[in-house]
Amino acid sequence: MRGTRIARPKELFLSHANSDRRFVGRLAAVLRHHRIPYWYSKAHLIGAQQWHDEIGRALARCDWFLIVLSPKATKSEWVKRELVYALNEKKYWGRIVPVQLIRCKYSRLSWTLGELQIVDFTKNFDAACGKLLKIWGLRHYPA
Repeated sequence: MRGTRIARPKELFLSHANSDRRFVGRLAAVLRHHRIPYWYSKAHLIGAQQWHDEIGRALARCDWFLIVLSPKATKSEWVKRELVYALNEKKYWGRIVPVQLIRCKYSRLSWTLGELQIVDFTKNFDAACGKLLKIWGLRHYPA
């Protein structure tokens, strides 16, 4: 794959458990700083919307999928639904990025996650951001 350049996201879907929203907010700030467009429920859902329909529209529109792995995420029915959708959509093949926030048994979500390169955020946030952004050929510049 030498010389192959991976396309930057037109829009990155951020899948996460509600209890991990503080981390996701911090990660979203890094993505915004590096001009990576993303869809994040807390930032993009507004009052009076049918939130499940909005999630579906975002999944259909986005071209990359990032899943935040934690014990709460492995128990979330909505995280599992979003991941199953991404795994079944051809446009997401090779564009699913699991990030590990807290060590967990992520195989509860899908036995296929073990096949993907996981970006480890359990130790150093900035170093992990560097590894994440490197996927798209970007360097991490802390804000």
